[in-house]
Amino acid sequence: MPKIIRIGTRDSELALWQAKTVQSLLEQSGYKTQLVPVKSTGDLVLNKPIYELGITGVFTKTLDIAMLNEEIDIAVHSLKDVPTALPKGIVQAAVIKRGNVKDCLVFKKNEEFLSQRDAVIATGSLRRRAQWLNRYPTHTLVDLRGNVNSRLQKLEDNDWNAAIFAAAGLGRINLRPENTINLDWMIPAPAQGAIMITALESDQEIIAACSEINDKETEICTSIEREFLQRLEGGCSAPIGALAYVKNEELHFQGVLLSLDGTKKIEVQKTVALGKHDNLAEFCANYIIERGGKRLMDTIKSGSKEVNVYSTKTLSNSQKQLFHNDVVVESSDFVKINFNRMTPRVLKPFPKHVIITSKNAVEALLMNFDKSELQFENIYCVGRRTKRLIERKIGPVKHTANNSKQLAEYLTQQLDSKTVTYFCSDIRLDELPSILKDNGIDVTEVIAYDTKFDGVEVGSSVKGVMFFSPSTVKSYKQKNGNDIIAYCIGETTATEAKRHFENIKVAKLPTVESVIELVNEDYI
Repeated sequence: MPKIIRIGTRDSELALWQAKTVQSLLEQSGYKTQLVPVKSTGDLVLNKPIYELGITGVFTKTLDIAMLNEEIDIAVHSLKDVPTALPKGIVQAAVIKRGNVKDCLVFKKNEEFLSQRDAVIATGSLRRRAQWLNRYPTHTLVDLRGNVNSRLQKLEDNDWNAAIFAAAGLGRINLRPENTINLDWMIPAPAQGAIMITALESDQEIIAACSEINDKETEICTSIEREFLQRLEGGCSAPIGALAYVKNEELHFQGVLLSLDGTKKIEVQKTVALGKHDNLAEFCANYIIERGGKRLMDTIKSGSKEVNVYSTKTLSNSQKQLFHNDVVVESSDFVKINFNRMTPRVLKPFPKHVIITSKNAVEALLMNFDKSELQFENIYCVGRRTKRLIERKIGPVKHTANNSKQLAEYLTQQLDSKTVTYFCSDIRLDELPSILKDNGIDVTEVIAYDTKFDGVEVGSSVKGVMFFSPSTVKSYKQKNGNDIIAYCIGETTATEAKRHFENIKVAKLPTVESVIELVNEDYI
């Protein structure tokens, strides 16, 4: 143990109050300490909102560097300012007992403006801004930065009705004005009101010292809130609120995700027995995501730029990185798949020739049958990825084609039998069965999965839409018009698109990446 524990802190009045609180607790436990104030980027750059500074952990980065350089032994932070992923080598050593978690409103004259159409409210937080606009959509929100003292002064100097603060921040330095009310309806930032201590992972003596002042209940609650934030992939740039608290041996949680303008809000509340909370954050985050949260986060992440391309299939982060810089893409699944139950009768008599045109059909077969039951003599499929999946999960593929029409034409020339079994969807827009039947081949269609249309209305800024099946075209048309460029994964999809759109472009290969290349060609 070092002779003196060096406590790194920002040098604002509130940060120093927090550091001195930690200092007092450590000294009560018998340790000697020294405060080491350090300026952060967040304090030095005040001409922009936090979310425009382009730095994750804007108030913690300088202290992180000082710690990694071994200039300080621990750092004291407002936990709500700390990124959910700490730098390599730095760990959470303790959280002390939590203070007031609420947001509060400081107003200048009276509260009459709350019932009026026009009012001006100041805040630098996207979360507070979005929740306020959700409740008071006609009010005007202005940006407010700086430490607590300077923000109170700005409220005094400007013609604003009120400003929003963290109640803990005002209370800790005895600056809470009389004209202040708690906003009980506003869900606070994850870990608001909590003070965190970080240390080097390698410094076990320091970590042991900090553990003596750790408050377990605060640790549990703030960990759940921060995991919820992490699972939603949020940070300073997303309007996310979360609050967990313990009452009567139960852990109560409420969370919210909003659009930047407050017009959309998705909430969740859940209560579990204390000790049964391990999966609480995951459950609540998934609840938000499944009710439109992913689409909302994608919109938020695109920033101020308007979405100009929409994908009717959810894209992975690595796929999104492939787009040209001028492409702002949003994505969601325009069709939902439900696998059907298939009885052993569909394999009797055992089919010699099997057609599979999608990965969904492969998954449906594997859900119903063991691989050993699917030893088909000849498998014909569409697409290289479907082929790879079949050969990995079922067995060899005799022939693959780029689209259903090409496969049908091949089979009419090469098939040594007049009977095939086709595992397909209930919504089938390809020409394959009709071409085969016209050429005297009997097609047994097995509905392996159902397709449900689940499209959304895209914004007027969208100029191009990526389609990956005829069904995605049908789903899109249920809620949208015709004035777009249709980027299609293959000819079968393009055939359906031509019924609705004038400008059709078809990818060279039937892959998502090839469709992305098609989009990029229009933005070079």
